[in-house]
Amino acid sequence: MPGDEKVVVVVREWVEKAENDVVNAAHTLKLGRRCPTDTVCFHAQQSVEKYLKALLTLLEIDSPRTHSVDALLWLIPSRTRPTITDDEQDRLSEYATVTRYPGDYQPISLAEARRAVRLARRVRRDIRRRLPDAALRPRKR
Repeated sequence: MPGDEKVVVVVREWVEKAENDVVNAAHTLKLGRRCPTDTVCFHAQQSVEKYLKALLTLLEIDSPRTHSVDALLWLIPSRTRPTITDDEQDRLSEYATVTRYPGDYQPISLAEARRAVRLARRVRRDIRRRLPDAALRPRKR
């Protein structure tokens, strides 16, 4: 049952990892023109992916080991699924795979990196509204 204490613990762990990624991405943007935009976009994608996995965990739906936002989204029931356009899904998948390694692709602009962080924050807000408060409180250290 969603909300079971053990489930909430795992959801909290996903949330903590997702938060680390979005904080890292937002903080790195502060470098301005020296910002490694590919790294910012990678962390934005990772935050979205981990928040989706947190939601899947709450719903007690097994999530595959994948970086595909599209694959994760379609596992979530439509009434609960956050809105991420096809274009946004494609860009996020590219950040997780193509731009993560050296290769032949266009450099990512600072403006695009900022859009990636805004997208991650939007998905973050949407999913956090669906999670129990206990999953949003950080663990005591």
